[in-house]
Amino acid sequence: MSGRTSWSETTMSEAAKRSVNPIRQIVDTLKLQPHPDKPMIPLSIGDPTVFGNFNAPDVAATAIAEHAAGLKKNGYTSTLGYPETREAIAKYVSVPGAEVSSEDIIVASGCSSALEHCITALGSEGQTILVPCPGFCVYETQAVTRGINIKKYNLLPERNWEVDLVHLESLIDSTTCAIVVNNPSNPCGSNFSRAHIRDIIAIAERHFLPIIADEIYADMVFEGLEFVPMATESVHVPILSTGGMAKRFMLPGWRLGWIAVHDRNGVLAGPSPETSVKAGIVKLSQLIIGANTLAQAAVPDILARTPASYYKGVMDQLESNALFIYDQLKEIPGLTPVRPQGAMYLMVGVDMASFPDLKDDFEFVQRLVEEQSVFCLPGRCFHYPNYFRIVVCPPQEKLTEACARIKEFCASHRK
Repeated sequence: MSGRTSWSETTMSEAAKRSVNPIRQIVDTLKLQPHPDKPMIPLSIGDPTVFGNFNAPDVAATAIAEHAAGLKKNGYTSTLGYPETREAIAKYVSVPGAEVSSEDIIVASGCSSALEHCITALGSEGQTILVPCPGFCVYETQAVTRGINIKKYNLLPERNWEVDLVHLESLIDSTTCAIVVNNPSNPCGSNFSRAHIRDIIAIAERHFLPIIADEIYADMVFEGLEFVPMATESVHVPILSTGGMAKRFMLPGWRLGWIAVHDRNGVLAGPSPETSVKAGIVKLSQLIIGANTLAQAAVPDILARTPASYYKGVMDQLESNALFIYDQLKEIPGLTPVRPQGAMYLMVGVDMASFPDLKDDFEFVQRLVEEQSVFCLPGRCFHYPNYFRIVVCPPQEKLTEACARIKEFCASHRK
């Protein structure tokens, strides 16, 4: 007998109770009632395809159409991914000093799934993972759901969102099992220098901690800047680098991501192959029987045949948009945008004392929707109050109108 006496005992599991997406939790409580006479301009959605001005490379459509018509990529494959897909990804992500083979690649259902595999493979219930603040909320959601604690290390806006290295190291204790580093950054739009990456790795090395490198925005940096893969600067610290097709290739709906395991010294091997971290990731990949096979089939062509002109066109537009917003908002008293360096975001500080009738960033964003129909995400979505995040993907004309409305809004509330 089950021991139950009524249907009322069928309740939500403890794991489900712990599963909270901070962005959804906050956004769902916002009372979003746009101004009836002003069309909504959403600057909140990190999907570059929404407005139609960013599209996937032409080869994506032709490659997936060919494989769909061929009817040979509709079945299951290895949960690690097609061999040819893993080989293509390995070639794409390998750079001097951080070469990998197809055996080091695990294909996942989007970069978020890749991150979930890494967090779950490295962390056990009661252990702690260090994550950036401000930072992408999925790290917290995935960890806490599994009973893994998180501690947030500070990023410094006055230093273009570099890591507060002293604070990071102060958080490490006997429960710490890994550090998550996101570069280039969502929500900050920042990009770390080679020297700063070395400093982060040095801390991880002193404490024998692996790094989960969220590099979904790899190579998406502005002119004159260099993207440095974390693995290129690490000799002893194992790096689990995650990436995917969502951002650089404008294919977020394909849900195609990957993990590249950089472990030069076999640190993640463990006492035996069966208990290694890599074996753990393989086991976790089996939970959903692998990533979409049709999307996987198209990846080798996309990675090999996307022209350099495509990447340049994407980054030229993102940089133009980002710097336009920065230049417009820095002239508004009470706002302090942090100059972006890459990805597709920027963070804007709000001097709440300049707007005494607005309580905090939450009310600032809510009233901005009500009065001007411009929607940004409040900083508290990223555990960073008195800031808001802007997505720089919309077309220039929408950004021009949005900035004008933000200026008008600030003028109407500034004292």
